[in-house]
Amino acid sequence: MHHFHYRGEDLYCEEVPISALADEVGTPFYLYSHATLTRHFRVFDEAFREVPRLICFAVKANASLAILKLFATMGGGADVVSGGELFRALYAGIPPERIVFAGVGKNREEMQEALKADILMFNVESSQELRLLNQVAGEMGTVGRVAVRVNPDVDPKTHPYISTGLRKSKFGIDISIALEEYQLAQTLSHIAIVGIHTHIGSQITDVSPFVDSLTRIAELIRELRTRGMDIRYLDVGGGLGIPYGDETPPHPTEMARAVIPILKDLGCTILFEPGRVIVGNAGILVTRVLYTKRTPTKDFIIVDAGMNDLIRPSLYGSYHAIQPVRRQEGRQRLTVDVVGPICESGDFLAKDREIAMVEPGELLAVMSAGAYGFTMASNYNARPRAAEVLVRGDRHFLIRARERYEDLIRGEEIPDNL
Repeated sequence: MHHFHYRGEDLYCEEVPISALADEVGTPFYLYSHATLTRHFRVFDEAFREVPRLICFAVKANASLAILKLFATMGGGADVVSGGELFRALYAGIPPERIVFAGVGKNREEMQEALKADILMFNVESSQELRLLNQVAGEMGTVGRVAVRVNPDVDPKTHPYISTGLRKSKFGIDISIALEEYQLAQTLSHIAIVGIHTHIGSQITDVSPFVDSLTRIAELIRELRTRGMDIRYLDVGGGLGIPYGDETPPHPTEMARAVIPILKDLGCTILFEPGRVIVGNAGILVTRVLYTKRTPTKDFIIVDAGMNDLIRPSLYGSYHAIQPVRRQEGRQRLTVDVVGPICESGDFLAKDREIAMVEPGELLAVMSAGAYGFTMASNYNARPRAAEVLVRGDRHFLIRARERYEDLIRGEEIPDNL
């Protein structure tokens, strides 16, 4: 459920007409619904009320400070994968004891920053990382709390680029050798073993991979405890999908019914890392039509948002529904490519999509763009990144100003001898 809806012929976000926002802030811009964000967070949290839990929002899905602050006020934490994400989470007011640091490539400086902040734990992904963390913690006179990310070799049945739990994945440590890694951690004087982590992929639309994965992890937890390891936290990752088109992913309550029988007797606080399932359908990308173009073989709608603004269609072939901000009856429906202004053939928001014909100057809403939209945006073709707007009831807030040309050259210098 989301709070983007038509009143008459006009598309609204909660109580605000989207066309009015476009006139005020310009296009393209990302638009988020406060009511949808809060509802999705609460629904997910409530689904798992039977177990001790902490919802660590996956910052990579949407790193807006305003959205991170909102989740912090609701008791949420953060799953971060870089020093920059850690900085943003702390700046937004997420307490360090609610932050977990994942990712295969943590460097020394990032480890230092996280240890100084005293985050809840590191999700460690390799033996070398474990040894470096021990060294850095020793140099700082502290201890790094860790969970080992265990790869359970479960197929999540999702896009290959966002499947992370198979044996061939770069992520985690294969379950067949996980015990060895934990035994290594036991020998390191500046490492404290506190948990175990697993994450099998993203945009998962079936609960069975979660069940298979957690069944294997639960067995490993019992084995680790027999060897004297105090596993207090089980980080089950994220990955629950959303409907972009005709997908029918499970509701969080369905996932909870399937996995709580596995989790409830483990004696662990369960950490969840939802991202897309909370913010995906809470945001849209609003874009303005520049031109329409007809060729002997194909029709195009050319808009002012491109792959630098929303790369998912170009990168993954992902589907995003596209709706007019103002509907008009009786218009001819055509099969078109909706494309942007980027100088690449791969710059498209939709291909071979049947859509009611629009005219230059009209607005389109690219739906389900709240996750992996702005966070994956770039300045390719020297294009300033879009604005971000949050609506709450009948009020709206500019939570990120549109970049200016001056922002594109910040930090650059031309040497005097050129």
